[in-house]
Amino acid sequence: MKLAYVMTGEPGETDRLLSQFSQTCLAQGIAIAGLVQTNIESADPHHCDMDVLVLPDGPTFRISQSLGREARGCRLDSAALEAAVAAVERTLVPPPALVIVNKFGKREAEGGGFRALIGNCLAEGQPVIVGVNAMNLPAFLAFSDGLAARLPATGEALTDWAQKAARGGNLAA
Repeated sequence: MKLAYVMTGEPGETDRLLSQFSQTCLAQGIAIAGLVQTNIESADPHHCDMDVLVLPDGPTFRISQSLGREARGCRLDSAALEAAVAAVERTLVPPPALVIVNKFGKREAEGGGFRALIGNCLAEGQPVIVGVNAMNLPAFLAFSDGLAARLPATGEALTDWAQKAARGGNLAA
């Protein structure tokens, strides 16, 4: 299976890593699709605005919604996320060399979000790299049937895996 995932310990670190990795791929002329997340800090220190950039060059979707200062619930705008999924689906023809998905998150763990897109890409033999957090790791491992490679959280490790995947080589992490 051409599926790898990366985890980091700090909030936003996986987003930055995958965003930088996508820029490296583009600079190397690697055809990519998917999306990366950017978090825009706000005046409220507990909340940020979450934007995702559809690779390789847009559009950008705001996937968070403002629920007010006292809100404690999930701020994900599910409709905006589904619009981003549809936008990524349109970039998959012709097939890219690599698909990057910023996060296997709550929606994917529940069966929605990018879950079907990831599965379809894998069924077509396209390599996929996904960000995963500790909370959703059990659901991701169940989804991948334990066959995904966990990569070190470095740009070099991601690049090495992507190059091996593109060549059809041994993908053990």
